[in-house]
Amino acid sequence: MKNNASLAYSFLLVIGDFLALLGAFSAAYILRVKLDPRPLIEQIPAQAYFLTFATVLPLWILVHAFIGLYEQRVYERRFTEIGRLFIGSFLGILVVLGYDFVVQKGLFPARLVPVYGLFIGFSFLVLFRSFAQFVRRALYSFGIGVSNVLIIGSTNATEQIAEAICNTKKTGLRVLAVVAESSQKFKTYEGFDDAIFRLRRPIHSIIQTELYRDQGKNNAILQYSQHNHVAYRFVPGNTDLFVGNITVELFGGLPMIAVHQTALIGWGRIVKRLFDFIAALILLIIIAPLLVLIVLLNLLFTGGIFFRQVRLTRFNHEFRVYKFLTSKKEYTGLTHEQAFKKMGKADQLKAFYDNGEYLENDPRYTKLGLFLRKSSLDELPQLFNVLTGDLSLVGPRALVPHELSVYEKKHAILSVKSGITGLAQVSGRKDISFEERRKLDIFYVQNWTFWLDIIILLKTIRTVLSGSGSK
Repeated sequence: MKNNASLAYSFLLVIGDFLALLGAFSAAYILRVKLDPRPLIEQIPAQAYFLTFATVLPLWILVHAFIGLYEQRVYERRFTEIGRLFIGSFLGILVVLGYDFVVQKGLFPARLVPVYGLFIGFSFLVLFRSFAQFVRRALYSFGIGVSNVLIIGSTNATEQIAEAICNTKKTGLRVLAVVAESSQKFKTYEGFDDAIFRLRRPIHSIIQTELYRDQGKNNAILQYSQHNHVAYRFVPGNTDLFVGNITVELFGGLPMIAVHQTALIGWGRIVKRLFDFIAALILLIIIAPLLVLIVLLNLLFTGGIFFRQVRLTRFNHEFRVYKFLTSKKEYTGLTHEQAFKKMGKADQLKAFYDNGEYLENDPRYTKLGLFLRKSSLDELPQLFNVLTGDLSLVGPRALVPHELSVYEKKHAILSVKSGITGLAQVSGRKDISFEERRKLDIFYVQNWTFWLDIIILLKTIRTVLSGSGSK
């Protein structure tokens, strides 16, 4: 009862990527060879170019396969898919150029052909994948390619999962029934055997949200899945154990699950640190004149340069964060409560917290300070904290000890370095509560990838330029 819809879709993606790239490099040939009057490096007839490139192109497709572009976990997440296409395009063109360098007979008649092909190819790939997603979801509306799911268990996770996947037109999943004591929205069966006997549609996937005390029941469900080639998943009873990075190891001849608080371990930490150091150093060199200008303006209008405050980072380590001074002298170094109490405006303190710790014209700051905060330029000195290793470019927000001490899951947040920007900052930080922001921090910690860092950095640039995330 295996559903081959995902396999068929992956195969169509392979064919579509091949044709999109072939079309893109054919267009690149026409642009440079046929429409551009400048002389060529080598005269290569159109037919010979087309056939040779079609022969080399499977190497590019192998690159796509290697980085997971034909896996369900990638192509079902739109932003991730586009990011992988971007990376795959650069890796693919490098492979093709490497082939061109090795063979005696040149592949490209001019240097601009691969350049044109790279950018047109990426555009064609995105357009094709977008069209493929549209067609796929349109087919879901007619029941084509839909996977039937049976959910087993009487836990809170049962309804939560059923609700999450029940929109068949979007997810491509159909909840056939729930094996549980009761369900308000979905067809319910008291037992697994009863469900198997009565269901008329084939089952493609089983999700078990609780393991029974009777091991025989669990074995029966698993054996049915294996014998009938039905995908099987289960939700662990203690979901907090199964977050972050999970590996299966052999210990004493037995399989053992190792659970790490964060996915940021091993080589990931090394790559992230190298990227942080190199990127921060380059940025500081580029913006050095701007830093000098802000220092001079701060000395002239504020009477100081930097604001220093003790914050927390990985493993509860305390460090001094550096930001450009933005507050008036009489409120520098005071907590929010102390500052508003000093100015006698307790009502504004309430408005400050109600508005996500933000006031449009906060009276504690100078006019220059308000501009620096709105443009996020006050954050630039934190690049020095990145160089010293106290901060990362991306991570949970570095909070003062008293703010984080009251949070129950601070151990998870403090398992990685704090960051200048983060998932919470690019998710509408003025519009979400402290609790929601910390949940986003925990999600980042448990689901870190290098590509997630790149996405957050790109969203940060957009947020800063639009001013939508400024405080």
